[in-house]
Amino acid sequence: MAVRGADTVLRAAAVHTLVAGPKPQRALAIVGDRIAALSPDPHGLDDWITERTTVIDQPGATVLPAFDDTHTHLILAGHSAHDVPVHQAHTIAEFLDLIRQRAATTPEGQWIRTTTNWQELNLAERRMPTAAELDQASDRHPILVKRGGHNDVVNTLALKLAGITEDTPTPPGGVIGRDEHGQLNGRLIDNAMSLVERLLPPPDLTTRVDGLRRASLDYAATGIGTVRDCMVPLPDLAVLQAAQRDGALNVRMRALVSAIGMTDPAQIEDLLDGMQDWRYTADPLLRVWGVKFVLDGGLEAGATEEPYCDHGDFYGTLTWEPDALVRSVEAVVRRGWRVGTHAYGDRGVRTLLDAYQQVLERNPGLPANMLVMEHGGLADDKQRARAIALGIPVTIQQPLLHDTAEVEDGFWGRERVDRLFPAREWLDQGALVTGGSDYPVGAYGAMRSVWGMTTRQTVTGVRGPEHAITRAEALALHTVNAARLTGESHLRGTLTPGRLADLTLWPTDPTTCHTDQLRDLDPTHTLVGGRTVHAPAR
Repeated sequence: MAVRGADTVLRAAAVHTLVAGPKPQRALAIVGDRIAALSPDPHGLDDWITERTTVIDQPGATVLPAFDDTHTHLILAGHSAHDVPVHQAHTIAEFLDLIRQRAATTPEGQWIRTTTNWQELNLAERRMPTAAELDQASDRHPILVKRGGHNDVVNTLALKLAGITEDTPTPPGGVIGRDEHGQLNGRLIDNAMSLVERLLPPPDLTTRVDGLRRASLDYAATGIGTVRDCMVPLPDLAVLQAAQRDGALNVRMRALVSAIGMTDPAQIEDLLDGMQDWRYTADPLLRVWGVKFVLDGGLEAGATEEPYCDHGDFYGTLTWEPDALVRSVEAVVRRGWRVGTHAYGDRGVRTLLDAYQQVLERNPGLPANMLVMEHGGLADDKQRARAIALGIPVTIQQPLLHDTAEVEDGFWGRERVDRLFPAREWLDQGALVTGGSDYPVGAYGAMRSVWGMTTRQTVTGVRGPEHAITRAEALALHTVNAARLTGESHLRGTLTPGRLADLTLWPTDPTTCHTDQLRDLDPTHTLVGGRTVHAPAR
């Protein structure tokens, strides 16, 4: 007989522990927030069952560790729960009408913002709306339209409130958009976004917490138990803390505090001062992981060695001066925080590795995985070898490629887009690689990412099939490797006694099911720390 009863006992067709060697188990017992025991017999842990034990008996199900999304934006997903759902629009007219409907119920002068998970190529006009068109939806409300994390479009009133005129100098590392006549068109890219976004008043705390509750439930419903949010504004740490206190965080949060829009070490020092109180928090659900830098642009401004297809003299945008980046990253690691830096184009990757190498040389003995490359989209063979030699892990986001391949073809051409996120080569060369979505640019979902990395399918068909990896490798990127990246291998990533009870139950075995089933496969249950955060509706 067991010394004590279990809070939960699971029975399943297979429990894949992701520990090399042992065969799948059939039963698992949870006590508190930890895995207490495993058995190859589905009834081998029945002695752990008491009158207070919850028994999840799913004889056809498969159990896996809960997944990590190691590069995503839960904060933006939380906003989107209450923002204008322009991702539902198919034309600019529909896009504007959704904003117009919100304006009709919003007090004059209040800001209106939209969801961010949309692509202009999904609109019939295959372009972004302009400031003049947004004025048609409302000229009495400042309007902020976001697309992903690198692009804003605003209406004329928002430009006016921000003091942006045709004479406004373009900030370093940013773009203030103009039409063919040189007139402002409302487009703001990268470091120019802060000119407007700094004006937005934060939604009330109740609304923010409710948005995080809804968004984190949606992540959990796809099998994700931990998110590494790579763009958390410093004030939003207090919002996350409120959500955690209210029981509204349904996934573990590893927050990277955003340095977007910053360009010099003095700004970073101020940011670090604001993070100081978070250094000693040890909440297993909510932790500050480090600081997020953005070195180059997104889909339309990633820094490349060769010119863009549509602009013979355009090579993308670097948002930091290299020396300033080195001194800023150094300031972060000297205070004991970790760094994740967005580098998308091959010139961005080269520049980042130059900076990281200087930081490592000037600060010998830094712990493993202190410096991370986010994306490494166009990293070539020599750059990959250099990153590995320096001990730099990389996060890749196959859903981003899936959803944006057509957009990127227009900027970089098919050959370069085919080479994005070479997972096969990263692994073969010995890198620590993890998987993510980069929501809202890519769609989040555990098996959606696994499907993408194993098939290289995109909206334009299979791209770069030689970069595909096996299903077992893709699963590891989101579990075992992810826990190594965050420094939590002793707590998460595998299903063994003593580790946190973060796990998922699947109606069919994701390790063997047909490829056609994999893309849209969702779990029946997701547990985080033994707590069921997603289950079938009763």
